[in-house]
Amino acid sequence: MKITVVPPSELGGMELAAWRGFQQSAGFDNPFMAPEFTLAVGRVRPATRVGVLEDGNAVVGFFPFERRSLGYGVPVAPGLNECQGVIHARGLDWDPNQLLRSCGLSFWEFDCLVEGQQPFAPYLVHRVPSPMMDLSRGFDAYLAERRGASSRIRDLPRRRRRLEREVGPARFAFDGQDRQALRRLMGWKSAQYRRTGRADRFAEPWIIELLDAMLETRAPGCTGRMSVLYAGDQIIAAHFGLSSSSTIPTWFPAYDTRFRPYSPGLLLHLDMARAASDAGVTCIDMGRGAKDYKEWLKSYDLVVAEGRVRRTSPGAALHWVRRAPVRRIRQVVLEHPALFHAADRALVNYGRLRCGSARVRADRSSAEERS
Repeated sequence: MKITVVPPSELGGMELAAWRGFQQSAGFDNPFMAPEFTLAVGRVRPATRVGVLEDGNAVVGFFPFERRSLGYGVPVAPGLNECQGVIHARGLDWDPNQLLRSCGLSFWEFDCLVEGQQPFAPYLVHRVPSPMMDLSRGFDAYLAERRGASSRIRDLPRRRRRLEREVGPARFAFDGQDRQALRRLMGWKSAQYRRTGRADRFAEPWIIELLDAMLETRAPGCTGRMSVLYAGDQIIAAHFGLSSSSTIPTWFPAYDTRFRPYSPGLLLHLDMARAASDAGVTCIDMGRGAKDYKEWLKSYDLVVAEGRVRRTSPGAALHWVRRAPVRRIRQVVLEHPALFHAADRALVNYGRLRCGSARVRADRSSAEERS
């Protein structure tokens, strides 16, 4: 097998057509596996590359990755990409060591490996549930099943009526391109990151650039969708994400915390599920990570994998020494719910302290300006 490495922008029309064909026909119908996503990432992250796999004169696969120093490789859009691996023709087998060597990598680390990547099976170190909303039998069947299983879902019609009575009529836009709404969503999400002790993703300019680009993307395998829930003339919740013909991974959902008593996040997810089902989408992937709202909404869990492929090289050994202890601690926490919830509470408490310190500094600065 021949493997050639190119920047995404150098892929030709025939190669992109082959990639889209694999995505549609070989079980990779997820927008993160679409060439449009890698092309957009390549414009904001110059280290993005694609390994093109060829067998004879035929292109048989694509391996999108980002190459860092000392041959350390990660998926494209690290931290944002929720579906990773080689996009390939059915039945293709490959040698992971040859793949890394040809791509100039000594180490490739992944955290959301798609199912069916058998050559990578020996390198898996952890499997993580990714809750799914199953719309394959239609929205009504999904909703009936969830109402039977969750009292929180059964209570949502009452909360919607209260919202409409106290705030204004509810309406939902599934597939907009409202850049102002996207900025509002980013502001809510940044506040949420600070509140919960997480790093603010929108402090990274490349992430903002990427979302702006994806908002304009319209392709069968990758479409940017800005979904917004209104009450009266107010935006109370929103989600920005991508969709393929069958799948919507939730990416950036958020809501205005002033409306928390009405459960705007859950209302948004149900409205999105109804509209998605009407559009032919069969599942919404809520992504890895344990959250109460995911338990209320999920039909089942899909399993994604974490792991790392490493060659015998000084660079791989160095990355292993640096990363393995941190990964092991994280794995232990994820495998024990009590530890996970304790860590989550610790982050929330840290976020409160951080937000409180920021308010104190702002008040002090304001007092100094007045004096």
